[in-house]
Amino acid sequence: MTDLHSRLMHQSLGRPLTPEERALADALETVFRTGQQDFEDVARALTRDGIKRPSGAGALWTAAVLEQELARINASLDAAYAENGIGA
Repeated sequence: MTDLHSRLMHQSLGRPLTPEERALADALETVFRTGQQDFEDVARALTRDGIKRPSGAGALWTAAVLEQELARINASLDAAYAENGIGA
């Protein structure tokens, strides 16, 4: 975890990230640091690096799957924020 993550970790979360969500976040940070921004390239890197989908589904990463996973995580975080407020 980077220093930035440790300082901002719970700034606006209504619940903690799951270990799988944290692993995805860390992997995305690593991929984006390489300059990759195209979701297809990012998805290939996630597959190559063996990053598991936070939903538990077993299909390979694609741009559409990445978009679905991020949307599901965001919806879950939004619901937790609505229920619990800031600082879980």
